[in-house]
Amino acid sequence: MQRPAPVSGGQPQMSNVQMGRFSTTTSTPTSNRRAFVSQTGPQTQQLSNRSQPPARKKRRFGDKLIPAQVRELVPESQAYMDLLTFEQKLDSTITRKKLDIQEALKRPMKVKRRLRIYVSHTFYAGKEPEKEGDEGTVPMWELRVEGRLLDDQQAPATSAPPQSKTSKRKFSSFFKSLVIELDKDIYGPDNHLVEWHRTPQTNETDGFQVKRPGDRNVKCTILLLLDYQPMKFKLHPRLAKVLGIATETRPKIIEALWQYIKTHKLQDPNERDNINCDAYLEQIFNCRRMRFMEIPQRLQTLLHQPDPIVINHMITYVEGTDPKKTACYDIDVEIEDPLKQQMSQFVQTQANAAEISALDQRIYDTVEQINEWKTRRDFYLRFADNPQEFIQKWL
Repeated sequence: MQRPAPVSGGQPQMSNVQMGRFSTTTSTPTSNRRAFVSQTGPQTQQLSNRSQPPARKKRRFGDKLIPAQVRELVPESQAYMDLLTFEQKLDSTITRKKLDIQEALKRPMKVKRRLRIYVSHTFYAGKEPEKEGDEGTVPMWELRVEGRLLDDQQAPATSAPPQSKTSKRKFSSFFKSLVIELDKDIYGPDNHLVEWHRTPQTNETDGFQVKRPGDRNVKCTILLLLDYQPMKFKLHPRLAKVLGIATETRPKIIEALWQYIKTHKLQDPNERDNINCDAYLEQIFNCRRMRFMEIPQRLQTLLHQPDPIVINHMITYVEGTDPKKTACYDIDVEIEDPLKQQMSQFVQTQANAAEISALDQRIYDTVEQINEWKTRRDFYLRFADNPQEFIQKWL
């Protein structure tokens, strides 16, 4: 290596020596001095901001990739690249499934279950006063109406109240109203009805009970109106016969009517918004031609509240036998699909987000360190191959 030539004066000037570099400049121009002074501002500001934590750079997927030169040096790194490709496919699949689930959650998800209603009555015998001054009791009866959802594994013929571990809904939550009509000849026109109607402040219960004085047989009628969610309607008999459904939600009724129109090709070929009614629809809607947008309004008079469930029960009194009598009735009800809650939890879960973020950060740091080591390796390899040429290029 040749030494730099000395400047006039016989001795080299070393005032501008920097780490790893040599300079023989004897004087600094004014412009360079100004530039040097102006650079001290950002440096001072950088020193003052050392106490503040550095803002973390936003990472991208490309920051996880290992350069091709490193993969050539370390063939085993291809396994890591294969894992990255698999992770990308997995993330894409999970994201697509979450979007599908979110769309499915917007629609009602109902499953049919069997609700067993238990109607029981108990007679309580009256007591005569034992001595003067004591008050006796009149004979009474108590009617109870309660129910539980049957478990899928439970035999439908059992008469014992089911002990379902999965069912948590109260009996009253299935109904909009309950009316118990007693014999008017016995209890009169003012005391023969017992009514319960749902309100926003209703507290759900597992059953209803009615107590009345009496020691003879009483005929009662129990009317139960199901609380459909979403609301269902009873179709006009003619419309129900045409569509083949008796009770359904409004959107399902319109969908069934549209399928009937398409199947029988009743849509006007020229004016697609108009429908040419056949003989059956003409009898139902009282018109030969109507616009499709008029269907919801015309259906208004053809949809009614569903009929209540009617249970006829006889409160019988037989002396000398078991005082409690129970009758069971099974009805079909619709409940929210239990899978819907699991789907909602899957979409909203953030259980592993922090762990995944920490692992991603470790991957970013590791790949960044690998790239730094690759840069150092290239640096030292070029220096080892030809030190003189390397230093001259570096200077």
